[in-house]
Amino acid sequence: MDLRDALPETVLTIILVVSTLVLVLRVWQDITIAVSATLMMLSLGGLFLVFGAKITALSRTLVDRERGIRMNLIETQEVLSGKYDETVQHIDYIIQDFQRRLYR
Repeated sequence: MDLRDALPETVLTIILVVSTLVLVLRVWQDITIAVSATLMMLSLGGLFLVFGAKITALSRTLVDRERGIRMNLIETQEVLSGKYDETVQHIDYIIQDFQRRLYR
């Protein structure tokens, strides 16, 4: 995952953490609540980043598989086309041979 691709998620994670700090600013007397809320928002933001990275990797894998299947189909089409042409030529030869026998 490139930095440019992860930029929106990173910015949103930073906004999430800053907003959590602002939210718990009044309760700084109880440091446990402030730290736990900040860690919770950091882990939630990290979870979003991980999900984004996994979805991007899955998308790339899907595109690679699609490209591979497309190439296999093209190759199969070429092989079948060649066999079809050979069969048609063989049938044409047999028909011409029969026609020559009939005219004799």
